[in-house]
Amino acid sequence: MDFNCVESFEHGVILKNVRSFELNHIFDCGQCFRWHKQKNGNYIGVAFEKVIEIEKKDNDVIIYNTTENDFKSIWSDYFDLYRDYSEIKSILKKDDILKKSVEFGYGMRLLKQDPFELVVSFIISANNRIPMIKKVIENISKNWGEKLLYKEKTYYSFPDIETLSNVSEEDFEKCGAGFRAKYIKNTVNDIYAKGTFKDENYDEHYDLKWISDQKYDVCHKELQKFMGIGPKVADCIMLFSMQKYFAFPVDVWVKRAMQYFYLAPDVSLKKIRDFGINKFGELSGFAQQYLFYYARENNINVG
Repeated sequence: MDFNCVESFEHGVILKNVRSFELNHIFDCGQCFRWHKQKNGNYIGVAFEKVIEIEKKDNDVIIYNTTENDFKSIWSDYFDLYRDYSEIKSILKKDDILKKSVEFGYGMRLLKQDPFELVVSFIISANNRIPMIKKVIENISKNWGEKLLYKEKTYYSFPDIETLSNVSEEDFEKCGAGFRAKYIKNTVNDIYAKGTFKDENYDEHYDLKWISDQKYDVCHKELQKFMGIGPKVADCIMLFSMQKYFAFPVDVWVKRAMQYFYLAPDVSLKKIRDFGINKFGELSGFAQQYLFYYARENNINVG
């Protein structure tokens, strides 16, 4: 457990002596799109139909707009607080090359996010920039999510699958999804019609819970049958919402980092992914995030 205890106060909870928890390392490492940095350095985000604000003060973490019950039932798991990240970092730092990236992103944690939201979010992420991804997700949430009020400001939950199943491809386009609108519409329809209800149309292969429960290789293959999900997007969904820590998503920054630190520049994305999984094993996903954050924040380039 990476904190000593939790204390309640009128507006939230305080986690005492939290280890491996730096706000920018967690929220700016490409794994989530609904967290926004405030002028005071805090982050406000929406997850699981709730809006919370996070502040880091010395070694304590303050979560505003929540309760101790919600912390225990939602946020402790969401922030992966029962995992010992010091042990993970000590293992990964045995690799002299990876050590620099681990020490740079020392306060990172992998969030446990909602699989359906992540499926839609990472379809939107394909060939896209993070500010635009955030904007599209925010537009979808504003149009079809539930209103959430915090500090006299309105936020919106991510819509449920039934609601989004009634949204047209054209309306997704109006949210800024572009060519991805077709992928979102097709995938949402498949999950809703075939993988949501235990009726005559039900096919477990379209049920995200069933997919999540499968072993790594099966999970990776099953996700790619949905329109708009290739190997990298599947790895992201698996890593950030299905706790498949063998996943090793390879985007432009991870490719640059792996080429810069480990491999020849002409290596394919699949070979980079296979190399990462073979090298880091069950900690591949953690290694990938340290490499991604280091490469992007330091603008690593090759050639």
